[in-house]
Amino acid sequence: MILTTKELFAHPHSLAGEFLNQFQYPWEALDGIKDLILRLGAELDPSEYLQLSPQVWVHRTAAVAPTAYMGAPCIIGSETEVRHGAFIRGSALVGAGCVVGNSVELKNVILFDRVQVPHYNYVGDSILGYQSHMGAGAITSNVKSDKSLVVVRNGGEKIETGRKKFGAILGDQVEVGCNSVLNPGTVIGRHSSVYPLSSVRGVVPADSIFKAPGLVVAKR
Repeated sequence: MILTTKELFAHPHSLAGEFLNQFQYPWEALDGIKDLILRLGAELDPSEYLQLSPQVWVHRTAAVAPTAYMGAPCIIGSETEVRHGAFIRGSALVGAGCVVGNSVELKNVILFDRVQVPHYNYVGDSILGYQSHMGAGAITSNVKSDKSLVVVRNGGEKIETGRKKFGAILGDQVEVGCNSVLNPGTVIGRHSSVYPLSSVRGVVPADSIFKAPGLVVAKR
């Protein structure tokens, strides 16, 4: 069975939790991220969130480097750190206690609370679950080289997403090793890990270790 929204995200640690629960598969939510941020932003308490520029809301306890670019619309949660040279292109909902690091680029994403993308990561058209972590240089590739529509594959099973742009979905507490590439349509189940320098495609089950294509083992 291809992993569903409820199987991937067990923790309600996101302002997007209620929104995501509408969808059987989380990539179905990608088209609605921008509108979600605009709706949520208009409802945020101004005593807790500053509006740094039109449609850019940052919690008063967040630390944003002056060299970071904050494109609209976006929401940055409490106690999140946005470091030097981060490039938030827009449509980014970043939760509480996150790290968005040096030279990291975000576009059309939901980051649950306590997500870490701390060094040279590209995350586009993706959703990263609670406490997930991408090692230095790990990226989501969100467009196929032939520009065809993305298909999610799990062995012989496949689902047509109808999307040209779709990076990756990480369940809660996923660890992605340094310099790994998550190819379009990658879905990684909760508590799973990916070895460094991996090229991942398709579905990785929960509680697994991805060592290489065709070599995925259960965690002990």
